[in-house]
Amino acid sequence: MKAVSCRAGCAACCIAPSISSAIPGMPGGKPAGVPCVQLDEQLRCKIFGQPDRPAVCGQLQASLEMCGPTDDGGQYARIYLTQLEAQTRPD
Repeated sequence: MKAVSCRAGCAACCIAPSISSAIPGMPGGKPAGVPCVQLDEQLRCKIFGQPDRPAVCGQLQASLEMCGPTDDGGQYARIYLTQLEAQTRPD
């Protein structure tokens, strides 16, 4: 997987996947498809680099496979992550 830089205004990784660990403001985590309460108006993480940011958030890294070849405002990444979420959802 080729790494890419996060694209401004995307936030797909903060919206599409479910997060089971606590997030400040979301103590029970967040369901898939729900924007994280830590997203600001510019779709940037307000707790980026902070110790209370869930580990899973730091582990998900932008890649060409996930984000797509062009900057499309996160559409490709949201579709990719939504499909991955569905494929890995417990029965």
